[in-house]
Amino acid sequence: MIISLVGYAGSGKSSLGKRLARRLGVDFVDTDKYVERMVGATIADIFLYEGEEYFRRSERAAVEAIVEGRRDVVVATGGGLPTWGDNMERLKECGMTVYLRRAPEQILARLTDYGREKRPMFRGKSDQELLQFMRAQMAGREPYYAAAALTIDCSTMGDDDVVEYIVNELKR
Repeated sequence: MIISLVGYAGSGKSSLGKRLARRLGVDFVDTDKYVERMVGATIADIFLYEGEEYFRRSERAAVEAIVEGRRDVVVATGGGLPTWGDNMERLKECGMTVYLRRAPEQILARLTDYGREKRPMFRGKSDQELLQFMRAQMAGREPYYAAAALTIDCSTMGDDDVVEYIVNELKR
């Protein structure tokens, strides 16, 4: 089964995905890292030199490669991946989708300097500007994320609790 974690940048998809994969004894794939290996450039450079359209097509190619691999895997998607084309429907067709919901304030508190720097859309913004940006972008993305089979409000749970919650839902 493919378990796809969706949610906004910084919501914990990669960190929780690694924990979940270990807990389930399956592989873990981060679509951003997959795209970087596939293209041979960082996400920031892909956006800078090739543009968002090229990046989004590369993300879709990564999704198709993962799906065609037909193995048990936990996938951490890029924050915008579910909003592009029919990506969310594709993820839902081939496994379980889990929306990791966090408030922008909580995401900001979780972000390290590296986490801010590696995300081109977060660069150069003050905390207040970043919160405004996140609120606006999250509002537009919410309908896509909310289409996931399972939504988890991570604001009241620790990371280990989130992982156990997902494991218990999978057992149902």
